[in-house]
Amino acid sequence: MASQKILIIGGVAAGPKTAARARRLNPEAQITILEKGKYISYAGCGMPYYLSGQIHEFDHLYSTAYGVKRDPEFFKAERGVDVLTGMEAVTINRADKKVLARNVDTGEEQIFEYDKLVLGIGSNPITPPIENLGLKGVYRLNHLTDAVRIKEAMEAGEANDVVIIGSGFIGMEALDSVFSPMRAVTVVEFKETLLPGILDADLGQLLYKNLYEQGLEGRFGEKVLRLEGEDGRVTKVITDKGEIDAEMVILAVGVRPNVKLAQEAGLAIGETGAISVNEYMQTSDADIYALGDCVENTHLLSGKKVFAPMATYANRQGRIVGDNVNGGKSTFKGVLGTGVLHCMGLNIARTGLGEKQARDLGYDVETALISTFDMTHYHPSSSKVIFKMIVDKKTGKILGAQGLGKGEIAKRIDVVATQLYYGGTLDDLLNLDLGYAPPFSTPIDPIIHCGNTLKNKLDGVAKTYTAQEVQEKLERGEDFVLLDVRTPQQFNMRNIQDQRVQQLTLGELREKLDQVPKDKEVVTVCVMGSRAYEAARILEGAGFKDVKFMEAGMEGWPFDMD
Repeated sequence: MASQKILIIGGVAAGPKTAARARRLNPEAQITILEKGKYISYAGCGMPYYLSGQIHEFDHLYSTAYGVKRDPEFFKAERGVDVLTGMEAVTINRADKKVLARNVDTGEEQIFEYDKLVLGIGSNPITPPIENLGLKGVYRLNHLTDAVRIKEAMEAGEANDVVIIGSGFIGMEALDSVFSPMRAVTVVEFKETLLPGILDADLGQLLYKNLYEQGLEGRFGEKVLRLEGEDGRVTKVITDKGEIDAEMVILAVGVRPNVKLAQEAGLAIGETGAISVNEYMQTSDADIYALGDCVENTHLLSGKKVFAPMATYANRQGRIVGDNVNGGKSTFKGVLGTGVLHCMGLNIARTGLGEKQARDLGYDVETALISTFDMTHYHPSSSKVIFKMIVDKKTGKILGAQGLGKGEIAKRIDVVATQLYYGGTLDDLLNLDLGYAPPFSTPIDPIIHCGNTLKNKLDGVAKTYTAQEVQEKLERGEDFVLLDVRTPQQFNMRNIQDQRVQQLTLGELREKLDQVPKDKEVVTVCVMGSRAYEAARILEGAGFKDVKFMEAGMEGWPFDMD
């Protein structure tokens, strides 16, 4: 293969992946990476585990699996790639195929020529209009240097009252890093739930319920106005609804694509504000490619352009660009927004469209929310999980799924993501041949169980209310019976305090049907939903005309109760 000059700007994830693939395909190419920062090819996703102490050595974040640091010497020796750190690309001369770069320490400038140029220039953290962000004790969690500063502050005892502004992926990762029973940790979120835009509101509320019970304080629907301090160090966060003591503040309100260099070079910028690329990851200049957090992608379900800064996309696109700078025709079809997260002992995941997203796109949707065990309940490692699935009523096509819990979530969401990619329907999902053994699953896998519930709803066999709908009925003062079919012991541990609540164990229901009013709507409820479903079917079989059960049971109840 002919020798050519491949110049890559950006050395965190997308750039090094491109370089590695390009080198394997073209041993003769001259490959150069310019990186403005000090560290290259580092695991940004691993920073929370360094802060929490699960990763003890800082250099593990930029080392190979066999313990070698990924520094310029490593790339030269093992990849045959020249890496220059501390070099910021300043301008692109597309006509002459040259890039002007400047050494960030010395100011010395240098010209680099290219045949193919790759932009893996990432994103920049959003700076919200909050007064006094320059106070000491205010941090971000976007780069390795941020992790070092936060770690030093925690070890110095400067983080007893922590406020995290924003609760997207970065905010939740920061939370997982700093949370401790010895610290007062508060999340301030402008929207009404945790992980807005990632989880539907009902899942976001359930997530907060779980984290609140562990000691997290959440302030939702609040806008941060300013920070206050003493002697130059932050002491308070002031919102439009009050104030919060703070020794440490972590800003996590999202990122924007870094497009300045591309824009000044005359490359097309897409509707999302990120660099526009085609399926080959080419920009509007056929010899310039872009990938990772600086580009926009196509959502595979909506067909719309989206900005989705995810490490998975950066790495997958790196392989594609590595092919194509060497004359290949590999394509990146688009994204589903699949994401996973571990926070405070809980696993969280989503793929595809959320319920509101689907409705906004005009879909006539049906949803199901279930609570179950991730493996056989008798296995000592079993844990509870909650899943939500969204389908199109007209076609049966699956549109999305979300899940959370202490048990295995990610592999189930991955199953749905695979179905989504191939345009699978609910019936397709229910016919999947998934593996089973007690340490791995239940005989009917939890995601299939969720699909079965959804199928029952579509067929009219299962008639349900969500927890939110039941709460609204209670608040409106509607006259109905909330029939709790748990055992007395379970009921007495935690229950909804309301005169409309009636407790009657499922095993007694057939013999005591006369105790349930037939002239009122009956809503059955249990721990996880399965007994409530059985109770609803018993009542309907006995001639009760207006019966529903509450989805996911008390595990899906995010509101206060005794």
